[in-house]
Amino acid sequence: MILHRLYERRLVRLLRGRARPAHVAIMCDGNRRWARENGFADVTHGHRVGARKIVEVVGWCEEQGIDTVTVYLLSTENLGRSADELELLMEIIGDVADEIASAKGGFRLRVIGRAELLPPVLRERLADAEQRTRSHTGVRVNVAVGYGGRQEVVDAVRELVTCLGEQGVPLAEIPERITVDSLTEHLYTSGQVDPDLVIRTSGEQRLSGFLLWQSAYSEIWFTETYWPAFRRMDFLRALRDFSTRQRRFGK
Repeated sequence: MILHRLYERRLVRLLRGRARPAHVAIMCDGNRRWARENGFADVTHGHRVGARKIVEVVGWCEEQGIDTVTVYLLSTENLGRSADELELLMEIIGDVADEIASAKGGFRLRVIGRAELLPPVLRERLADAEQRTRSHTGVRVNVAVGYGGRQEVVDAVRELVTCLGEQGVPLAEIPERITVDSLTEHLYTSGQVDPDLVIRTSGEQRLSGFLLWQSAYSEIWFTETYWPAFRRMDFLRALRDFSTRQRRFGK
């Protein structure tokens, strides 16, 4: 532990004056595998431990001057899991939203995804937590629940076309009005900068539909560490690696 603290201090010193991401997106992966490998018969224990990690990590982002954090908690594919596991996940997600809303940092909560796919009780909890943070000025925290990247793009196109129709734009002109900028305005993350850095835990090296549009030019950092075991040291290493990369944005 002493060596870890010394290493953390060294990383903090190395990061002084270096580029920081304005928006960090995190795929909180490996909860169930962490539980199995640590001898828990009930893998849902991994979800509980992983949930407690989220507010802690947002606090680390606050320390480093990061304005926006997006955490991927539940995909549309995850909704196909067993009823018992889903019931617990819904309860945990509600608890996470409450913790974010009541955290000392005055975090701003925004829930992104298909809310209509969630149970009414959870929808109410999430909406209430969002409402309680509207006047907050701390780190903006997007919680992706019932989220799918492809579906987000489909929803954005539908919403944009509907808006253009309501504005009286002739059908023949609508295709010309569908641009990168106009579509971006209708994404779930409308009004926010795209993630500069995407972190995925658990050793998997794919985006799995996470922020497909927004992460087109994001730097991606993978770690073998499971989400419940993710440490401040790991986070600082991700920031260090980000600071050394030359971002080209496709050029």
